[in-house]
Amino acid sequence: MGLVQLGDKPGRCCVSLTTWWAKAWSSWASPWRAWDGPHGHHAWVSTPAWARAALSDPVFTGLPRQRLADLLTELADQWTAAHESALQQRRGHPRRRAAGAGPHHRLVLCDRVLVTLVILRFQLPHQALAVLYGVDRATITRAVHQIRPLLAGRGFAVPDAPGVRLHTLADVFAYAAAHGVQLRIDGTETQVRRPRANRPGRRAFVSGKKKQNTIKTTTISDGHGRTLWAGAVRPGRMHDQTAVKTEGIEDLLRQHPTVTATVDSGYQGLAKAFPDQVHAPPARPRKDAAAEQITVHEAARKQQSSRRICVEHAIAEPKQWRSLQRWIGRREYYAQTHLAVVGLVSDRAARR
Repeated sequence: MGLVQLGDKPGRCCVSLTTWWAKAWSSWASPWRAWDGPHGHHAWVSTPAWARAALSDPVFTGLPRQRLADLLTELADQWTAAHESALQQRRGHPRRRAAGAGPHHRLVLCDRVLVTLVILRFQLPHQALAVLYGVDRATITRAVHQIRPLLAGRGFAVPDAPGVRLHTLADVFAYAAAHGVQLRIDGTETQVRRPRANRPGRRAFVSGKKKQNTIKTTTISDGHGRTLWAGAVRPGRMHDQTAVKTEGIEDLLRQHPTVTATVDSGYQGLAKAFPDQVHAPPARPRKDAAAEQITVHEAARKQQSSRRICVEHAIAEPKQWRSLQRWIGRREYYAQTHLAVVGLVSDRAARR
């Protein structure tokens, strides 16, 4: 067996090479522990404390640590109530033992929020995070399904009003009417997986604009590019104007005659129905129009576009999260994902 000499004097401390290497490996791999996976394979996985310290960095979550702490405080009571309700529904009767009895969670609330944020931001495989935490993949998936609806239901932050959040299109119009905010409205699309062949409604997701399978959403911002609302999640084949009409925007325009909105050419029908409230780009002149008329049209078009460009910035900001660049999960979960991400981004935008 090989020997290694430790120390500067001969014969001071000689141990076997195998023992020295075992001690060195133990000290280097102290944050890690051995784990036999669900199928019996052996792997080195980190302890939850190490994974929590690493994943809480803003690089992974997209949130400053103080904002992450505020988010955990905000979700704590909601998660506890939802968890207790699910347990009672599964038991079929109220709790008989004191709270805290029974087996403890492998992932506490902080870990569940962290893995959900990382998956929303980078779309990492659930198995990768399961290895980091030393749990089964189903545990990570279950945590995401618990936290994502809570994030989606938070609503959207309002500038200069920390305690107020907008949840519906009616809330946006009421806020705009009360504060004199001119709205900017536009739609966006995200590529999704193609439905299986011979399945009903398969063509509903084919976008005529992108020639891909997409899901369409509508975003509303103020004049500073701060997102006030996102929703109207519809299949990509539906027109932008039709999607927002299904949310009842026509009735809201009639209820709030002082609210105005700037839109693109996809909402020409709304602009014709509400010419004093909805402002769309001017109609294109005829091909044989005079040069002066074309010049006036281009100037008016650029002026209208400069007023509307802030909503494009509001759309682009959440798309820094990979989940909204191309969604590779189930289509029925995209609405929750979109609302969760845009709600988190609106918190930062409201502070500008």
